Amino acid sequence: MKEWINKYIKYLRIEKNSSPHTLTSYRTDLEQFLSFCSSHFDKTLDEVDIHHIDRLTIRLWLGALSEDGMARSTISRKVASIRSFFKYSFVRGAIQKNPAHLLIVPKKEKKLPKTVQVEEIERMMNLAETGTPIGNQDRAILELFYATGMRLSELTGLNINQLDLNDKQVTVIGKGNKQRIIPLGNQAIQACKHHLETRSELYGKRTDSDARKALFIAPGGQRMYPRRTQSIVKNYLTKVSEVTQKSPHVLRHSFATHMLDAGADIRIIKEFLGHADLSATQIYTHTSVDRLKKVYSKAHPRAEK
Repeated sequence: MKEWINKYIKYLRIEKNSSPHTLTSYRTDLEQFLSFCSSHFDKTLDEVDIHHIDRLTIRLWLGALSEDGMARSTISRKVASIRSFFKYSFVRGAIQKNPAHLLIVPKKEKKLPKTVQVEEIERMMNLAETGTPIGNQDRAILELFYATGMRLSELTGLNINQLDLNDKQVTVIGKGNKQRIIPLGNQAIQACKHHLETRSELYGKRTDSDARKALFIAPGGQRMYPRRTQSIVKNYLTKVSEVTQKSPHVLRHSFATHMLDAGADIRIIKEFLGHADLSATQIYTHTSVDRLKKVYSKAHPRAEK
């Protein structure tokens, strides 16, 4: 079985052009399953035969993961890995019967997105307004996250030429290299203007041709990278909010929720967020319904009677 796992990962890398993250996740899942099979059949990893795997073996493994307290979302991903691997093995003739063919993917837990209040956003932006090159950049990063709802990878991948302050918009390269244009409000435009005025002062020894194109610059002068951006956002959110999750994704969630609360069409928000399917955007309607209930209970004369 070990040999077929290696062949499958090679297939994903070369023929499917899967991302490094996907390759790592699938290999981890399959090697974890192989380890379980080794213990279950009392054989070494090299001795586990792919022909010995049946549906019951896979279900026993998933049951063990569940008993260990693993989240359903993680188990769901592992089921997807197993199903894909055995489908590949069946098509390539490694096995005569696919033991994962009828395997059911556990439903993921629906967690409502974490958001911060509009007043907290306001305080956060004011904290970043220092007038220094670093402060100007921090403010621009925070304003762009909240003004557009873009993903972390999309922001760190921004180049200067994607920002069009005259037409008040930014062109974002999303998943699958798909482009989308998002309008910018005045606050974000002003923050970006101030940042561009002092951006070159952030150059350093590590500034190369890529960094000179990048909209945001990390300490040392290279292109801004995700972990540094996460640290910036967490630092400011910690000072203004008690929200448990303090990441760029919280600003993305807040953007969508606040827009929906203000009456924006959910289909427009879907386009802003770069969601392929409306179902991915509809989770924000739950947050808004909760807020509507709170407003109703406070405002309606007979709500509390």
